[in-house]
Amino acid sequence: MKSKLQFWTLEILLLLIIIYISTKISFLFHPIGIFISTLFFPILISGFLFYLLNPVLKLLMKWKVPKIVGIIILYLALVGLITIGVTKVVPVVSDQVTDIAKKTPETVDNVVALIEDASKSNWFNYVVEQDFIEFEQIKDRLLEFTTSITSNITSGLSAVVSFITSLTLIIITVPFILFYMLKDGNRLPGAIMKFLPSSFRKEGLVVIQETSQTLANYIQGQMTVCIFVGTACFIGFLLIDIPYALTLGLVIAVTNIIPYVGPFIGAAPAVLVGLFQSPLTAFLVILIILIVQQLDGNLISPLIIGKSLNIHPLTIIMILLVAGSLAGILGMILAVPTYAVVKTITKNIVRLVKLYRARHTVITEDT
Repeated sequence: MKSKLQFWTLEILLLLIIIYISTKISFLFHPIGIFISTLFFPILISGFLFYLLNPVLKLLMKWKVPKIVGIIILYLALVGLITIGVTKVVPVVSDQVTDIAKKTPETVDNVVALIEDASKSNWFNYVVEQDFIEFEQIKDRLLEFTTSITSNITSGLSAVVSFITSLTLIIITVPFILFYMLKDGNRLPGAIMKFLPSSFRKEGLVVIQETSQTLANYIQGQMTVCIFVGTACFIGFLLIDIPYALTLGLVIAVTNIIPYVGPFIGAAPAVLVGLFQSPLTAFLVILIILIVQQLDGNLISPLIIGKSLNIHPLTIIMILLVAGSLAGILGMILAVPTYAVVKTITKNIVRLVKLYRARHTVITEDT
C-alpha cells in the first residue's frame, strides 16, 4: 500500500507539473490549436458524409460498379440533392424566416397587449405584491439588453464575415477529403496498425472496427430518425394549416439529433407560432409532436438505432448538461457520439493492456 501511495503521489505531482509548465508556454500550442480548429469542421463533415455514403458505395460495388465510378455517381447524386435543396427548399425557408422577422414587432405588440390585459386581473396584482419578484430589476435587464443591441450587431457582422470565410474553406476542402475517404477508407485501419507491435495488430484492428461501427450505426440511424420526425411533423403542420410549416419541421428534425431534450427545444418554436394563431392551434401542434415522438420512441428508434450506443440515460443527460454549458447546441449534438467513441476506445485499450499483462506473465513464468 505504501509503495502504491508513493507511486500515485509521484504520478499526480508529475502531471500537475506538466500542466503548470504547459500554461507557461501556451504560446507554443497556439498554432497547433489553430491547425486543429481549421481542420475540425471539414473532417467532421467529411466523416459524417462518409458514414452516410459508404454503405451505398458498397452496394454499388456489389453490383459490379467500379469504386471510382461509384464515387462519381454518389457525387452527382449529392450535387443533385444540394441543387434541389438550394433551388426549392432554401427560398421557401428564407421567405418564411423573413416573414417571421417582419411580423416580430407585431407579435411583440400582441404580447404586450396580453400582459396589459393580464395586469388588470387580481392574480397579477397578487404576484406583483410578492417579494420574490422585482420588476425594477427586470426593467433594468431589459434596458441593458436594449443598449447592448448596437455592440451585438457589430460583433454579429464580424461573426458573419468569419462564418462566410469558414464556410468557403469547408466547401472547397470537404469534396477532396470525402473523395479520398471513400476511395482509400478501407486502407486506413491497416495503415494505423503498422504503428503497433505485430502481436497487438489483430486486437487493434478490432478496436478500429468497433469504433467505426459505433459511429456508423449512430449517424445512419439518427439521420433516418430525424428525416422521419421532421417529415411527419411537416405533414401534420400542413394538415392543421399552421404557417411556416417547412421551417418548423426542419427545426424539429435538426434538434431531434439531441437525445431527450432535443424534441422539447424543437417543439418550442412550433408551439409559440401555434399559440399566436389560437390556443386550439397550439394544442393541435402539441398533439402532433407528441404523436410523432411516441411513434419515434416506441417504433422507429428501437428498430433503426436500437441500443447500439449502450449508454445509460442518466449518463446521456449529464453529458448533455456539461456539453451544452461548454459548447451550446453544437456541443450537445456532438457530445453523445463522441462519448460513445471514447468509451469504445477506452474499453478496448483496457482489454489490450490486460492482454499484454497476461502475455507478459506467461512469458515470465516460462522463463
